[in-house]
Amino acid sequence: MFRILMIALAALALAGGAAAAAERLGLELNKLEPRDGACRAYIVIENGTPTAFESLKLDLVMFDREGIVAERLALEVAPLPAGKTSLKVFDVAGLACGQVGRVLLNEVLACDDGTGARDGCMDFVETSARGGLEFIK
Repeated sequence: MFRILMIALAALALAGGAAAAAERLGLELNKLEPRDGACRAYIVIENGTPTAFESLKLDLVMFDREGIVAERLALEVAPLPAGKTSLKVFDVAGLACGQVGRVLLNEVLACDDGTGARDGCMDFVETSARGGLEFIK
């Protein structure tokens, strides 16, 4: 009887962990390209949560190839429908794309799901990058 109870509890724990792992918001720094004296950044956002976000404001820090802060900006990436993948494009004036070594998601400045501010949004955000770029949190 004890063994059956332990197996059942383990199965519940695994199922709960899988559900929590499935709730993620993926931010992928897809590419950087020069554009009229600026660096244009493309971020693919995969909202793998059951929540639609009316506001998701990110504090991003761009470092040069030597690790020195090159730029810091606040970027609003919402609206984000639940379960949808979106592309956000933004320009960073006066920054050459070739100078960017990595990008840091410093924090989530605002996170609103329509019912009000939501806590803990940084916890389910995952960062990644393509093309030799680095995007960390």
